[in-house]
Amino acid sequence: MASLKQWQPTEIFSKIQTEMTPDQVDMVKRAYQVARHAHGTNLRASGESYIAHSTNVAGILADLNMDAVAVTAGFLHDVVEDSNVQLADVREQFGDDVALIVDGVTKISKIKYNSSREALAENYRKLLLVMCKDIRVMIVKLADRMDNMDTLGDLNPEFQTRFAKETLDVYAPIADRLGMGTVKWELQDMALRYLNPEAYYKIAHSMKSKRNERESYIQDAIREVKNAIKDYHIDAEIYGRPKHIYSIYKKMVDKHKKFEEIYDLSAIRIIVDTVKDCYAILGAVHAKWPPMPGRFKDYIAMPKPNLYQSLHTTVIGPEGKPLEIQIRTKEMHRIAEYGVAAHWAYKQGETDAVANDENNMQLNWFKKIIEIQEETDNASEFMDSVQGELFSDHVYAFTPNGDVLELPQGAGPLDMAYSIHTQVGHRATGARVNGKMVSLDYQIKNGDIVEIITSANSTGPGKNWLDLVHTNSAKHKINQFFKKQNREDNIKTGAELLHNQLEETGYVPNELLTTENWDRVLNELHYRSEDDLLAALGFGDIHVVGVANRFTSEIRDERQREREQQAEQELLEQPQTLSTKKEAQAPQGNRPADNVAIDGIDNVLVRISHCCLPLPGDEIIGYITKGRGISIHRVDCNNFSQAEPGRIIAAHWRHVDDNRINYQSKLRFEADNRNGVLNDVIKRFSNSPVQLTSINGRVHDDTGVTIEAIVEVHNVAQAERVLDTVKMVPGVATATRILN
Repeated sequence: MASLKQWQPTEIFSKIQTEMTPDQVDMVKRAYQVARHAHGTNLRASGESYIAHSTNVAGILADLNMDAVAVTAGFLHDVVEDSNVQLADVREQFGDDVALIVDGVTKISKIKYNSSREALAENYRKLLLVMCKDIRVMIVKLADRMDNMDTLGDLNPEFQTRFAKETLDVYAPIADRLGMGTVKWELQDMALRYLNPEAYYKIAHSMKSKRNERESYIQDAIREVKNAIKDYHIDAEIYGRPKHIYSIYKKMVDKHKKFEEIYDLSAIRIIVDTVKDCYAILGAVHAKWPPMPGRFKDYIAMPKPNLYQSLHTTVIGPEGKPLEIQIRTKEMHRIAEYGVAAHWAYKQGETDAVANDENNMQLNWFKKIIEIQEETDNASEFMDSVQGELFSDHVYAFTPNGDVLELPQGAGPLDMAYSIHTQVGHRATGARVNGKMVSLDYQIKNGDIVEIITSANSTGPGKNWLDLVHTNSAKHKINQFFKKQNREDNIKTGAELLHNQLEETGYVPNELLTTENWDRVLNELHYRSEDDLLAALGFGDIHVVGVANRFTSEIRDERQREREQQAEQELLEQPQTLSTKKEAQAPQGNRPADNVAIDGIDNVLVRISHCCLPLPGDEIIGYITKGRGISIHRVDCNNFSQAEPGRIIAAHWRHVDDNRINYQSKLRFEADNRNGVLNDVIKRFSNSPVQLTSINGRVHDDTGVTIEAIVEVHNVAQAERVLDTVKMVPGVATATRILN
């Protein structure tokens, strides 16, 4: 990756001349003079002069088309921290907005990075508190981080690694969440160069060696696209777009592929004037080349939460190779490149009021981000990247010592007490908020200073506390307190529930509740004794259906095997030739494959692929194998990306909500490495109606563990409900289905 542009002050002044009023240009020039005088000839640890760094930051902001306030703050962002200039001086000479941004960037620089999940979450809380007054604080900080990463090479390796890790864990995800695509990719590529230089330079070299071949292919494709749309008389800008090194690296790691197996190293981007033109171009492209099933995304009709809009499609392009194409308007492209930053740019003659327009839809959307709206587009993208999220619907309160605590909106003093420590919650007797006594049903507001009053003589939670707390964590701890007090009654209730459930489902309890079965179920659910499990059942900690399913699993598995063998034998006895019977005449059965329809074809051997384990609700596609009928894959299956186009055949589910058929699904959870986390996950499964076939955990280090499970579910919706249920376990960061 080439270094970033090294800016000269005159270049910045020239660039902003047409974008800002004379008074605004003058303010930017004065900021440069103040910064130059303040920093003098001082050098940074990298050997770069302070003023060169400040100039580069201002240049990056000008290149992002930021407003005069942001570019001014770019020149001044570190004068308070690194010179004798006081914040009051900045405010007096440049106004409140510039001073606020400079102060915010200075505060962010004091936040110490720690890679543990809890510390990262704390970092995000602090960042939010700083940036919530003006998003330009974070945009200036991102520009600062870009130039810092570009000059990292002269520093010691230990610092390089820590700084690059912080960039990848904190700042690149924030840029992504703010829709600033160009900044995100730059930061990710630069971070990878220090975190895994071998992979970085190997990919860079491989891309360079294939550059001529790739560019030739893209140019051929561009010519064909131009021919396909010439009759539409649409003014379109068409160009090739190479993938960024980090995105290729992630694909290689996540999908376990070699560089040679990554086919989409480049894509075509088409920029047009109107939304109507976007769809017209899409139609022309699909008329030219067949689209790959499941690879079309309409982000125009359904924009991403960060305002990103575009049409994405992958077609079987020239030479029979997959070709990714993006289609968007010029305005969509501006938003895709600059994200939220695009809304601070304005033309000469306009005022700050335009940028702060209360009725601006995009800015109102951003205020929701500032209020910490959680993104759900692809749950793993920010907490996978964050290992964290811009948390939604939360308030931020202070302890008397100045520590910041994050709580859901609606939380009260007891929620805060239990978030500090279980015993603080149990011994709580009251609370002061901002120095005044409040009732326990008080709802905490942003910025409240909350003091929890405790007593060593407290008898514990009151019965009404469950109605006063808002968080699941606090409710769980209160329930645990009461559970210990009523253990004998819970054991008796649990035994009755289990016997009744087994009888209602047609089984004889005494035949199933043997010592051998008890040992197996206790081991699977990680309980130490029969009484422990029955007490949990009686209290409602786990669901009786899940426990009963454990006792009946071997019988049900044997019955299922018998049904499958019988169905397989019947199918094998049928002619294995393709016919053209109508789908409605296809036989219905209880095997997973019986729920798949191949368009226009019947009486053919169909099997569910084990590599991606599609579920009803997934988009699926068929692949005609040699001698083994048709294998059914998810359209985004890794193994299917290299499939021969001539063997692809359309397929769909007959019924998405058929509860008679069970399908296997592999699930993965990333969690904190704490005592009992695996047991807590298993308990969540027992509370759900799905059958847990197997589960195992793998420890990464002192802080992380990966848990993988195989379950039997009816469809995607049920699998997602299970994922949502398990993700509620404290310490579980991500919950996903395993594709391959």
